[in-house]
Amino acid sequence: MGASRQAGNRWDLGGRDLEQLAAEAAEFRGESLWQDAWRRLKANRTAWWSLVFLALFGGLAILAPLLPVPSPVHLDLQLEPQPPVPPWEQLGTGGFEPDYWELGAVDQALVEVRMAVFDDWQTGAWLGTDGKGRDILSRIIWGSRTSILVALAAAFCSLAIGVTYGAVAGYLGGRIDNLMMRVVDILYSIPFIFLVIFLITVVNEYRSELEDSYGIDREMVFYVVIGAVYWLTMARVVRGQVLSLRNSEFIEAARVLGASTARIVFTHLVPNVLSIVIVYLTLTIPAVMLFEAFLSFLGLGIEPPKVSWGLLAVDGSEMVNPVRLYWWLVVFPALAMGTTLLALNLLGDGLRDALDPKMRGKD
Repeated sequence: MGASRQAGNRWDLGGRDLEQLAAEAAEFRGESLWQDAWRRLKANRTAWWSLVFLALFGGLAILAPLLPVPSPVHLDLQLEPQPPVPPWEQLGTGGFEPDYWELGAVDQALVEVRMAVFDDWQTGAWLGTDGKGRDILSRIIWGSRTSILVALAAAFCSLAIGVTYGAVAGYLGGRIDNLMMRVVDILYSIPFIFLVIFLITVVNEYRSELEDSYGIDREMVFYVVIGAVYWLTMARVVRGQVLSLRNSEFIEAARVLGASTARIVFTHLVPNVLSIVIVYLTLTIPAVMLFEAFLSFLGLGIEPPKVSWGLLAVDGSEMVNPVRLYWWLVVFPALAMGTTLLALNLLGDGLRDALDPKMRGKD
């Protein structure tokens, strides 16, 4: 910049130099932490395609009433399960019947739209049928809705309770922190499976009174119980992160400026631990899905005629015998659940690398 002149310790730049500096500055725009993380997540092909797969699969689950698949509970009693039929041999047939359990208003509206668009046409038995003639493809799609709903309920419950509880305990410290963490230890000591059995037994005893008076059914209690227990680990994770940040310079500055405890916790501390929270949520969701399937397999979860991946596992296990193996009853539900859990874990690994502050600015 030959046109610049130095006067003492001050640089006096000409108009042309200012334009050149402005042009150079425009070429190098800064990135926020989330923009940098998003860029590096897209660069990680494994994590990116896992995210795309989960988005597509979640979309299918949400739009299940709109899809031209058979009803997951429509019975067509046969002597034995029917094997899969490739789409090029039988794309679809007529005879769709809207046999469902009691659907919500939104799902019922989607079913009516489906009938208006596709009439009585439905896909063929592309993944086969079970011993009662129910379509496996339809049951997998509808079953994924239950698993995703339970996982999201536990995730949001962990986010709301665990983050708040852990952040407050870590920031206050001292005796309050010790007392709050001892409560977490006590809750950890309670056998979760016994708690679920107890609560569901109580709900079954007073089912009609709870549904008529308060609108609380067994399924709602099932969601709440799972979600209300999985926040414990989240609280510990957040507390550990907050303990390392509570004496940082920006927290001291907020105290000097007179910020309240709630403002410091939710405005300054919580946003700085969200990267750890997001990564942990991607690990919580598959754990909750597996637990829901386990409880449904034991008969403590979702009840027929509704369907879940755990109930599909029950149906598959009942048809396994040494005489003949109906492999499609086991392989396809296990493949759907396995690929979903694998994608969630791969996405969690990618998010961990993308949100790592030490990797910021690196490709």
